[in-house]
Amino acid sequence: MTKWVYSFGDGKADGTAEMRNLLGGKGANLAEMSNLGLPVPSGFTLTTDVCTAYLEQNETYPDTLDQQVGDAIAQIEQSVGGGFGNPEQPLLVSVRSGARASMPGMMDTVLNLGLNDETVAGLEKQSGDKRFAYDSYRRFIQMYSDVVLGVDHYHFEELLEILKEENGYFLDTDLQADDWEVLVGRYKSKVEEELGRPFPQNVQDQLWGAIGAVFGSWMNQRAITYRRLHEIPASWGTAVNVQAMVFGNMGDDSATGVAFTRDPSTGVKMFYGEFLVNAQGEDVVAGIRTPQNLTKQSRLDAGADALSMEEIFPEVYGQLVDVYKRLEAHYRDMQDIEFTVQQGKLWMLQTRSGKRTAKAALKIAIDMVDEGLIDKEEAIKRIDPASLDQLLHPTLDPTAERNIIARGLPASPGAASGEIVFDSDEAEKLASDGKSVILVRVETSPEDIHGMHAAKGILTSRGGMTSHAAVVARGMGRACVSGAGALNIDYKNQTLSVLGETYKKGDIITIDGGCGEVMLGSVEMIMPELSGEFGELMSWADEIRRMKVRTNAETPLDVKTARKFGAEGVGLCRTEHMFFDADRIIAVRQMILAEDLADRQEALAKLLPVQRADFVELFRIMAGLPVTIRLLDPPLHEFLPKTDAEIDSLAEALGADAGKLRHRALQLHEFNPMLGHRGCRLGISFPEIYEMQARAILEAAAEISKELGETVVPEIMIPLVATKRELEILKQKIEAVAEAVKDESGKSVDYLIGTMIELPRAALRAGDIAEEAEFFSFGTNDLTQTTYGISRDDSGSFLEDYVEQGIYEIDPFVSLDHEGVGELVEIAVKRGRETREDIKLGICGEHGGDPNSIDFCERIGLDYVSCSPYRVPIARLAAAQAALGLQRVSEA
Repeated sequence: MTKWVYSFGDGKADGTAEMRNLLGGKGANLAEMSNLGLPVPSGFTLTTDVCTAYLEQNETYPDTLDQQVGDAIAQIEQSVGGGFGNPEQPLLVSVRSGARASMPGMMDTVLNLGLNDETVAGLEKQSGDKRFAYDSYRRFIQMYSDVVLGVDHYHFEELLEILKEENGYFLDTDLQADDWEVLVGRYKSKVEEELGRPFPQNVQDQLWGAIGAVFGSWMNQRAITYRRLHEIPASWGTAVNVQAMVFGNMGDDSATGVAFTRDPSTGVKMFYGEFLVNAQGEDVVAGIRTPQNLTKQSRLDAGADALSMEEIFPEVYGQLVDVYKRLEAHYRDMQDIEFTVQQGKLWMLQTRSGKRTAKAALKIAIDMVDEGLIDKEEAIKRIDPASLDQLLHPTLDPTAERNIIARGLPASPGAASGEIVFDSDEAEKLASDGKSVILVRVETSPEDIHGMHAAKGILTSRGGMTSHAAVVARGMGRACVSGAGALNIDYKNQTLSVLGETYKKGDIITIDGGCGEVMLGSVEMIMPELSGEFGELMSWADEIRRMKVRTNAETPLDVKTARKFGAEGVGLCRTEHMFFDADRIIAVRQMILAEDLADRQEALAKLLPVQRADFVELFRIMAGLPVTIRLLDPPLHEFLPKTDAEIDSLAEALGADAGKLRHRALQLHEFNPMLGHRGCRLGISFPEIYEMQARAILEAAAEISKELGETVVPEIMIPLVATKRELEILKQKIEAVAEAVKDESGKSVDYLIGTMIELPRAALRAGDIAEEAEFFSFGTNDLTQTTYGISRDDSGSFLEDYVEQGIYEIDPFVSLDHEGVGELVEIAVKRGRETREDIKLGICGEHGGDPNSIDFCERIGLDYVSCSPYRVPIARLAAAQAALGLQRVSEA
């Protein structure tokens, strides 16, 4: 019989940490903590296989699940000495999700399940506290109604506010026992009013309703969005954890909190976190109450008056310190832990590897190597290459003037400027229009995930360092200031008020997530220093990786930036980008619009010196490193003016007839230019263009070789080749230019001639093409387009549907399709090397900066990847991780 349910608690568990895929992250870690003998409330985990079966079988459960759940409930009852639904000694449980990949706040949770009109009296009797019992009941009704029954939580918040107004209360804690009892009655009436049926009293119905809701939440929109952003497959499913409740809201000797074994923002080795006295866990993360510091020192550093846990509960705090040290040593990683104190007893509810900023991740990895917890290879494996992007963008210039209008908590480091926007949908829309926005919310919720991703930064008026806004922003690498309590946010009027001043939607503000400041207007920013832990980890990665990392760049600024980030050459210089400068576009257009060879050569003669100067500067910056230059690729019409006014202006500049220019432009028009007269086809039709570019490259190489005193070997790349004969013809013309340059200068220049493999036919006929090509550079942008028959520029409107429905696991333009496009690349690699053993192989499409694609490139043995300048460090680290992955496979 299939085992669907795994129990844990009382110092033992059916599962282990290694069963993460089956038990989910939370379930596996609860089992591991139980096996370590830590105080974990008893419970059980329904596996991810149950989720898969439930969703595949029209929301029905496996036949034996009911019996297994009943047996597991009986074990909890025996452990805690209560009964599920027992009116005298009620057992209450929590029902939480737990996917194998952490998805904080994305799916649904239900607490205090098992309460009804009878068991609430038993809870009152057990605790001796009527206020606590009815407070727990009203929490359960609100949460269960929202998550399971579909009654929006605002209904209950309105009823609570009305009751507070009726009694002149300001805080929830002002309500007395009888008040909560009255509110429970109103809550139940509201549920019946909304649904036409009463709130469920049968605890079994409650349990199965909650389990189904958690499984169902795997497919809610915010979870789908989170999975898409973090590349988590829908097929993984989620586990469900059912666990005996422990209560942090059972009086002043009870508390709940969240802690990190190191600072998740900076990585500093210090116990870090927050807690609340007489509260449940949701109160901490939801930002409803301002939490207190764990340690006395952090309280003093923050200038807070409310006493820390260390001061209020010194004995329990000492136990918590022992636990966190033990957990970090056991998992050999920074842990994010959740705990509850019930009437002076510590209970551990969760541990997991903590979300952290890229800066913190680097420091923690380096420190743990120094501490002997992990080795260098493990440190490299632990850093998400994509997270390095957080370190590669500007921060606020410390010398710049700052008009500070508010201060909050430094929830996620980095800085951002943008327009104030109060709505996540609008944030997403404005960002898609190219606007920079700051999402301003009272507090964020999982429904804001898309807006948070679209925004440059997040600002909230409520919530602590472990609130939803803080945790999600850190994981996304977004700057975030939370808990800026002086802000008055008015959604209705779309305004933000502070200290008597009002700011409206569209006003520009800047936030600094490193110090918690909110400033009016934009503030100057500077590039970060990529040294310290960053430099050390990169040096370790460089020692381990096999593949070289080049950059796709042509402007001096981009090339210098790439070199600073560790680029080992240029893998793609797109010469057409050099044609758009104002001082040369007229000559380019003259060349394109020329009606005969003589006129075309006249225009090309004007372009030759500026192209040569471009390449001189490029070779100088790269100082002898390899540089691959792609000859002109796009169709000629892209360089032409579009409007009549622009054509008239061009005609005046050229002294030509505007009517003739219009006629020539019409001749060059193509219905599908991406599959038209471009790439090597231009060279075949107009060889003088490629001859001019080849001359500029070779003359520049000769000049810089003399200047540097070392040989510069340019790699001349002919694009869009489909046949050996195309390459053969153009190669001969380039070789003729090289001979001419040699004769004129008296010096020969070493160079390579190769091609970009971007057509399926070229991949399949790579053996033939390699007879002429000395290198292949895989242009996977176009190879993906031509393999799928999908335009990258036009596919955004429907590719997301394909990913959400599982047709494509991920957008093939974001991460290389290993099976289809990848097989073509593998074929080309194999056939190319069979013909020319020493052929140089690289990739220069956007996939060159994608870690998953880089892993594929390592597995098939490419010599290098090339990517945009800001992705060079990402590629360096990903290449090292790919090399380690190969090593692990070979060792196994």
